[in-house]
Order: sequence, then structure tokens, then C-alpha cells
Amino acid sequence: MSIPIASTSTALALPNSTALTGQMLNDLTKALGVARTSLASDTQIAHAWSNLPRLLEKIPPHHRNETMVRMCVAVSTGLFDAAINYIWNSAVTELRDKVRSFGLTVVHHVTGNTFDEDSLLDLKDADLLNLCLKLNLISEDGFFFLDQCRATRNNFSAAHPSMGTLDEDEFLNFLSRCAKHALSNEYNARGVDIPAFIAAIKASSFTQEQLNTWIQRLQQTFDAQRNALFGTFHGIYCDPASGEEARQNAIKVFAPFKTTLSPRVQSDLIDRHQEYKAKGDDKRSKASLQFFENLGLLALLGDAELHAIFTTASSNLLTVHNAMNNFYNEPPFARRLAEIMNGSAVPASAQYAVVEAVTTCAIGNPYGVSNAAVPSYDRMIRSFSPNEVAILLNFGSQPKTVIGQRINNYPSCRKRFAALTSMIAASSVPTQSKAQYDFWAAEAKK
Repeated sequence: MSIPIASTSTALALPNSTALTGQMLNDLTKALGVARTSLASDTQIAHAWSNLPRLLEKIPPHHRNETMVRMCVAVSTGLFDAAINYIWNSAVTELRDKVRSFGLTVVHHVTGNTFDEDSLLDLKDADLLNLCLKLNLISEDGFFFLDQCRATRNNFSAAHPSMGTLDEDEFLNFLSRCAKHALSNEYNARGVDIPAFIAAIKASSFTQEQLNTWIQRLQQTFDAQRNALFGTFHGIYCDPASGEEARQNAIKVFAPFKTTLSPRVQSDLIDRHQEYKAKGDDKRSKASLQFFENLGLLALLGDAELHAIFTTASSNLLTVHNAMNNFYNEPPFARRLAEIMNGSAVPASAQYAVVEAVTTCAIGNPYGVSNAAVPSYDRMIRSFSPNEVAILLNFGSQPKTVIGQRINNYPSCRKRFAALTSMIAASSVPTQSKAQYDFWAAEAKK
């Protein structure tokens, strides 16, 4: 969004012009045989003139140029229709400068057409306002008020045959809007050169300085371009032709924005993922899952998708646990499941499989437990939901399950199961599981 910068200028003191122009206007209209009432009255001029300093102070000093002087001269003589023309020209000039600062070479990504200096100068005022809105150089409020100023200037200024006359209040309102929404807004968004950005992502691994620079440029650009680039990052990550450096660059640039994604961006990412699945593109589909997982965005996917992710990770962990060298091989599989759980709640349909895998591995076998994996198991158990806690406690009274058999047959496994229950907060235990919880809490103290 555009950020207005408060003016730090000193108070303006305009000369008293009423005494000079009042008599001059009387003499001029008399000489030409025109009624003095055809011009603004001395009272109207004095009112506009007395309010000018307050409004001019809102305009940064570098915008108070010869055009502003002409505007003041017009106001001093009551020519409000000429005065609004001068201030509007200053506003249009500033908006064009904002587009230049944004980057003419980048504008074509928004317009879809070639855009250069001549294109900018050829833009009608209405088109210029629309472009500035798209580029986030003015806010929606700013667009609304400036567009009203544009219509006023076209129909009531000296630039065209006028539909009527303006009084001093209408002029002051016009000046206030141009000052606030065009001239005193010193924040200029800068567009991202998309081809250059993509080339940089694919070239080599970003240094920290490069990463910070591109993140800053994304923050400064307009919403539409930033949102479009989020989809581009996802596409680069999922492209089988992308190197690992490019994939990691895409993730790193995306990461700072993951908590502020708009609903539209979230929907677009989900649609892209589902499209890969619908086309049977397994490579891109799997990469897309990794993209969501690495960013902690698995919650955006539906329960069916999450079910498969959690049950697959749980099954893989159990397979490794039951294989040779399990104490050595378990840790990475345990960390992966813990990372998935950290990024998303376990769907109800997958909770049994997750709790079974974690509990089985956490109590170990008669020979012990994978010590390097224990921190992951402890972290997952402490994060169990009340329903997951109930599932864990139920295993203690189910002798036909692997967990139940180990608890009943191996004292070391029983001791570890009791220790697991002691990590669970009493407030997380469902009412129906209180008796089981109390039993194992007592076992842990033996």
C-alpha cells in the first residue's frame, strides 16, 4: 500500500494580495464594461488565500515550483478554474514520475503491451490513474478522489469550455485531494523485472545479500505482481528441469511471505497442485508436496491429501523401525514426521496411524530405543491433541497390539510407555481417559 510521508517543511507565509488585486479587479471589470460579479468576490478570494498556506504545507518543498506560483497567482485573482488546472498538471506530472520510478521496462508485465516513455506520455489522464492503481502507486481511496478531480478538471476548469463555475471551497477541496493523494505521497513502489529475477534464481545459489535484495524488491512491488511471482516460485520448485540451487532460492524468497498470503494466492497454489495430480504428473506432484511441506503450508491442502502425507510418513517410520539397524536409521524419518506435524494438525482419519507409529518407536523394543530419535518422539507426543492422547492411552490396555504386547512382555518398554504419559499435560487428557492417565502416571512414579 502507498505510504504518505509527513511534510517536514516550515510554515508558509504568503503575502497579503487582497489589497492589490481587489482594486485591480474592480478597475479591470469596469474598464471592460463587465459586472464585477462575473469574477469571484473579494471575500471568496480572501477565504481561499487564507487557507492556501495550510494546504501548501502538505506538499513537499520540491513540488512547490513555478506551476505552484502560477496557481497562487490565479487564486489571488479569483480564477479558481485556472488554479485547478495548474494543480492538476502538477499531480499528473508526479504520477508519471512515479511510474518512471517503478520501472518502464516492468510495466509491460502488467499491461501486456510494450511500454516506454512515449507510451507513458501518450496515456490519457484516466488511463494513467488506472495504471497507478494497478501498480499500487496510489490507493483505492486515492484513485477514487483523484478520478473525481480529473472529472472536475475536465468539466469545470479553464482547460476546456466549462459547464459551470467553481467557488473557493470547491477549489480548496480539489487542492487538498491532489496534495494528499498525488503530491505528498512520497512512497514509490518499484516493479520487479521478472525475466531478470527468474534468471537470477536459476543462475546460482543466492548469497544472503542477494536474498535480502530480492525479498526487499518483492516487498516494494505492487500486490498483483508479487502474487503472480508466488505462483512462479512454486512452478520453478516443481519443475523437474530446475536445479537444486534454483529450487532452494525459490523457497527462500517465498518463505518470508508465507504467513501473509492472500486467499487468492492460497487458492492459486492449491489449484496448481491439484492440476499436477489431475494430469498424473507424479514428479511435479511430489515436488509440490515438498514445497508445501518445506514452507509449513500443508494445512492449505485438503484432509484427503494430508491423510496420505501423514499415513505415508508414519508407515515409512514404522518400516524403518522394524528393519535392520533401526536405531541408526530412525532419526531422519522421525524428524520428517515431526516437521510435518509442526506444520499442520493431523487429520482425524490419520491420527491412529500417527500415534501408533510414534508410540511404537518411542517405547522401543527389548534392545532399547533410538536415542537420536527420542527428541523428535518427545516433541510429537507433547503436541498430541486430546483425541491423540486418548488413542495413546488406549494402547496401554490393548494386549493384542504390538504396543500392548511390548508393554506386557518387556519391563523396559512398559517403563518407557509410563514415562511417555508423564509428558502429557493433564489438561489435554479427555474425561473418558482420566482413569488410564492416572494409572500410568502412578506407574511412572514407581
